Amino acid sequence: MSAFHEVLFPCDIALGSRGGPERRTDIVTMRSGFEERNSIWANSRRRYNAGYGLRDKDDAKFAAVVQFFEERRGRLYGFRWRDRFDLSSASTPGVAVTPVDQQIGTGNGSATAFQLVKTYGASFAPYARAIRKPVLGSVRVAVNGVELTSGWAVDPTTGTVTFGTAPASGAVVKAGFQFDVPVRFDIDYLEIDYTTWKAGQIPNIPVIEVRI
Repeated sequence: MSAFHEVLFPCDIALGSRGGPERRTDIVTMRSGFEERNSIWANSRRRYNAGYGLRDKDDAKFAAVVQFFEERRGRLYGFRWRDRFDLSSASTPGVAVTPVDQQIGTGNGSATAFQLVKTYGASFAPYARAIRKPVLGSVRVAVNGVELTSGWAVDPTTGTVTFGTAPASGAVVKAGFQFDVPVRFDIDYLEIDYTTWKAGQIPNIPVIEVRI
């Protein structure tokens, strides 16, 4: 997807937002009362609404949102969004990133590129989520439990880790990182409620995750 700007939505405004993962499940109820359930999407999709974070008369915040919206041309250009409840490879919020947080692959002696991944769950049906927008400077990498400080590079626009020399066959490749969610506005009309002089709201600023 080429229509993407590598810029972060203002964190102080996103701080008061609401949202989270969405899935699409098709459910058919039989005459007997039994159900047939089928997952339409293989991957979840995040939705957020930043309007909850903009309900005061802070003129600077209002101006920042309008400028950000206009530069993105509404729904046209994607951008980065930081989910404060799910922004790192650590399984527990607030825990520091380590180079062995997530397994991103196993070496075969020839592969040099590995996609950053965060896995949710462990016992029943773990979900591996590809991480496409890591925060530059936050990525740490380990092979067979040993952190590597050189010999690799990460593309912050795709989340691909590339090694100068392919990890040996059977070598476990792990990584730790912080990341953003690639999103776009889900509206082309930014409605501002001017309730009184120098006071107002932008009650609805929906954003939705985009596939990269």
